Parts: sequence; C-alpha cells; structure tokens
Amino acid sequence: MSRLDNGQTFPDLTLPLVGGGKLSLPGDLAGNFGVVLVYRGSWCPYCNAQLSAFSRAKDELDAAGIKVVALSVDDEATSTELVEKRRLDFPVAHSADADEVAATLGSYVNDEPHYLQSTGFVLAPDGTVVTAVYSSGAIGRLVPDDVVGFVRYLKDHA
Repeated sequence: MSRLDNGQTFPDLTLPLVGGGKLSLPGDLAGNFGVVLVYRGSWCPYCNAQLSAFSRAKDELDAAGIKVVALSVDDEATSTELVEKRRLDFPVAHSADADEVAATLGSYVNDEPHYLQSTGFVLAPDGTVVTAVYSSGAIGRLVPDDVVGFVRYLKDHA
C-alpha cells in the first residue's frame, strides 16, 4: 500500500452510489477540479461535520469549478440515511471494501471495527492528484475553504 503523490494519476475506482448508478473515478470528475472524500462512516462526528461543510459550501465550490464525491464502507441503507439527514448534494458511494480501497489509494485502515480512515484528495481536471491528505486517526482532513482557496490559487498561477 503506497500513498498517492502529487502529479500521479488518480487510480480507477468504481463503487455503487446512493440512489443508484456507479461512481467511476477519476472519470466522473474529468474536466473539473475534483474532491474525493473518503470518510470513516456515518457514526463519525468529524466526518459528519466535514461532509456537511462541503454540502453547505456548494455555491463556492460550484463557482470555483469544483466537483465533490464521497465514499465509505457504510452499507447502502446507512449511507442513504446519512445523505438524507445531512442533505448532502454530491454523489456518495457506499459499500467500499476497506482493504481494496486502501490498496488502491493508500488510505489508513482501522482494524476493529474495519473501516477506512479519513482520506482526501484534490484532483486536477486531468485526473492527477494536486494534493492528498491522509489521516491515521479521527482528525486531519480537507475543509472546503482550504480547497476553494487552493484551487483558485492553482487557476491564477496556471
């Protein structure tokens, strides 16, 4: 398991989406700056705060040309409940295999119970990683204001 480096193409990852269909990364974000949020689970208060913050920042993210997606090991019912409760307005994938995602993205994994630790990526429109945030515990994650500011900086200095 190796972490993704800046400039590296985000690896292919396909997962089922809340509401049906599939999330296919990095293709579903192509042509836009993208944020991929791997969250620990709907039970995690820090994850709930992060996901809600990204949902509330929709206008700023849209204005900056940034698409957001999220994923976790939670099952479909749990993920659907989270999307409804937090009024998440971006695609949320469910039923991720913790070991498979960890092998693909380099995310840290909690052993018992078995889930992915918070991991966040900002992708360029071509699907390459422009920043990665790996957390080995409950805290340490992307926040919308930082992402919007960072993408604006990248666009201004392109």
